Amino acid sequence: MTQAPTHINRYGLIGYPLVHSFSKGYFQGKFAEWGRGDCVYENFSLSDIQDFPALLDAHRDLCGLNVTIPHKETVMPMLNAIDPVAAEVGAVNCIRIADGITTGFNTDVFGFEMSIKPFLENQYERALILGTGGASKAVAYVLRKWGIPFHFVSRTPQGDQELGYDVLKPEVMHHFPLIINTTPLGTYPDIDACPYLPYEGLTEKHFLYDLIYNPEETTFLRLGRLSGAKTMNGYAMLIKQAERSWEIWNEIK
Repeated sequence: MTQAPTHINRYGLIGYPLVHSFSKGYFQGKFAEWGRGDCVYENFSLSDIQDFPALLDAHRDLCGLNVTIPHKETVMPMLNAIDPVAAEVGAVNCIRIADGITTGFNTDVFGFEMSIKPFLENQYERALILGTGGASKAVAYVLRKWGIPFHFVSRTPQGDQELGYDVLKPEVMHHFPLIINTTPLGTYPDIDACPYLPYEGLTEKHFLYDLIYNPEETTFLRLGRLSGAKTMNGYAMLIKQAERSWEIWNEIK
């Protein structure tokens, strides 16, 4: 008879809503694969980030958390410390909890960079980042690192670096061969939604990257593919950032 572990290492995901989440199934599968009966992973649906301290208080055995929409930025003031990369990005999607100290990290940067790097081939000289939330900040960090100029695209543009969807006419699109969707538009179950772009202005010279992984091909990617563009979803990014989260929680270099 297998004896239940006396100590539980609890991990989880905070965000709202969490119906699309991959993390719980992924980590539960990994724990089973690794024979880690002492580890559990749970979804903690938080509609209000002000409930975060109460969550920590209720689960004193928490060792780490992933953070998703809409809390990647609003959770930062509630943490004891912020990793320098996450501080520069301005968003946190991974929290290590050790001896009561919460430290925020950004594994989206690692996941995005490692997943897209083999496909860039140094040919995309300008980019559009669709959305201005926490995930967009990680993408922007990587593009700056690589020296790729970019504009954010927003429904309510602010400042010189943000464009409105209304200015993206078909004849403009050739100036931006790399287009990255960081919005939730098209996420299951609302799979027919997509960013409002002139897809007829896309060609085989374009590369569309969608951070969404469920469904496997979003409407954004499908319309890009039908216009001849190369496409990639966010599954590889998700795996890589999840692996990096585990390393951070366990202080593995």
